[in-house]
Amino acid sequence: MSGGDGSNVGTVYLVGAGPGDPRLLTLRGLELLRGADTVVFDALVDRALLEHCRPGVRLFVAGQRDDPHVLAQDAINRLIVEEARAGRTVVRLKGGDPFVFGRGGEEAEVLAAAGVRYEIVPGVSAGTAVPACAGIPATHRGYTSELVFLTGQQCESKPTPVNWSLYGPSSATLVIFMGIASLADVAGSLLAHGRSPSCPAAVIENGSTTAQRTITAPLSRIADEAATAGIQAPAIVVIGEVVGLRDRLKWFPEG
Repeated sequence: MSGGDGSNVGTVYLVGAGPGDPRLLTLRGLELLRGADTVVFDALVDRALLEHCRPGVRLFVAGQRDDPHVLAQDAINRLIVEEARAGRTVVRLKGGDPFVFGRGGEEAEVLAAAGVRYEIVPGVSAGTAVPACAGIPATHRGYTSELVFLTGQQCESKPTPVNWSLYGPSSATLVIFMGIASLADVAGSLLAHGRSPSCPAAVIENGSTTAQRTITAPLSRIADEAATAGIQAPAIVVIGEVVGLRDRLKWFPEG
């Protein structure tokens, strides 16, 4: 825990809600939801989690959807500081794990600069849980010794482009967050840098939920197959030989 000295200032808890299924929330996350005065939750978080909150809790929906009623990141930053300074216990409920492509680090920086106490509550990351629900192990010693998390969406104010030349010739399993819109470009870059066109790839939509859908195809065709299937965010992309295990290991019911 970190933060300021004022005894009247509340604490902000950056809580990972898990990959989608509300039952995958951690026990610590559940405990904090039950005691929160204010909950600022991602638009993609399952609303069933809010049933654990006590009566009268202040609820705010945050980010990740093009909706004027959803708070943008700057507004989220201001809100969590203001709520804590008003003496409230704040849960900032974020999909997956707050420190894995969840902007949790940015929000923690804001809280630290404002002198507000905070705690990071890790969540089950979609990067491992969603492939697992599709019957795809992120690691398997018979296939690869490397696992890489990447994002298909760059920060507009300070872009840090992925160096795809590192991963084209690699046998690493690639797990790509927020990669649907850029999937054709990602696949093309990997192919241009030496990944085999036949390398297995998968796209998992709404992973871990009753709406989960998984498609698989060779890397050379995965973008077209995803488009034909109408796959939309939220979705996780997995590229690597471990995807080939899905035929034997799939267990999660899909419609």
